Amino acid sequence: MPTIHVTTREGEQRAVEARTGHSVMETLRDGGVDEILALCGGCCSCATCHVHVGAEWIDRVGPPGADEDDLLDTSDYRTATSRLACQIHMDDALDGLAVTIAPES
Repeated sequence: MPTIHVTTREGEQRAVEARTGHSVMETLRDGGVDEILALCGGCCSCATCHVHVGAEWIDRVGPPGADEDDLLDTSDYRTATSRLACQIHMDDALDGLAVTIAPES
């Protein structure tokens, strides 16, 4: 199983096991990361799963799609490595993915 390394808003670092094909949002939510609200359930319509992807991983996860890009524009905390966790789907190539939960907007 691939693993996601997550840093919470408080700076706590945790490793969460992921299932291939599941989104990063689902993995973090199901793994007990309470900061991921996921109000829309992963439909790319709320941006409550905003994360900053580790710089070394951004090329592997790719750029945001158009809808995701529009939602990220609503955040005061958008960076070059911002993504919505609901739009990143885990596979073995992402084993070790590092993300930080973005501050609440």
